[in-house]
Amino acid sequence: MSENKRQVAVVTGGGSGIGEAVAKALAEDGYSVAILGRTEEKLRHVAEELRSFGDAAYFVCDVSDRAAVDHVFGDITGTMGPPAVLVNSAGINVVRRSMETLAPEDWDRILAVHATGTYNCIRAVLPGMRDAGSGLIINISSIAGKRALELAGVAYCAGKFAMTALGMAAGLEERHRGIRITNIYPGEVNTPILEQRPEPVPPERRAQMLQPDDLAEIVRTIVRLPPRAHVWEVVVTPLYQAYA
Repeated sequence: MSENKRQVAVVTGGGSGIGEAVAKALAEDGYSVAILGRTEEKLRHVAEELRSFGDAAYFVCDVSDRAAVDHVFGDITGTMGPPAVLVNSAGINVVRRSMETLAPEDWDRILAVHATGTYNCIRAVLPGMRDAGSGLIINISSIAGKRALELAGVAYCAGKFAMTALGMAAGLEERHRGIRITNIYPGEVNTPILEQRPEPVPPERRAQMLQPDDLAEIVRTIVRLPPRAHVWEVVVTPLYQAYA
């Protein structure tokens, strides 16, 4: 889309899974895309693919580190331009995730990524979006961020609930400045985070799950909407998974 050629999109967790698929979709639609993540090798590989569509860059960054986030977003703005779109897709989980087995340090880390990390990135882009009088932020939350799921674990649920509340509350405030914030709540998705399940997920189950490209198409649809249209929430699950 020609009107998006010079707009910048930032995707966290862009080295794999949903973040990678979203980054590719936005690059295909003409955005200059910056991806953030913790593993340089994965980020470099994805960025090389993105450059076949146009300008792209990667930044090794732990989103829970506020100083690092501020530095990276400063670099993005200085070299690529102020972000018009932010997609918060960074996420983690652990194998030992029940209240009985969860280690306190794992609780801290999961909350730091999902809650504080999302806050850090939103905080970093809002000044530029406020100056522009427009902007779109999309949070990849989870069904576990709307209702607690035993399988997801207590820390993951708490972190995603925090992300959900942050997106809704900030969206209420920022809509008056032309900034839209959308929360997406996927059910089971076939991504690398499944490797942290307490029990291995068989291939036939993975094939029935949502795929990262499914989420990328939802993000693409939201991004393509005119600024007057605000999508507050989207729930999407594989056909086999009940929502309530």
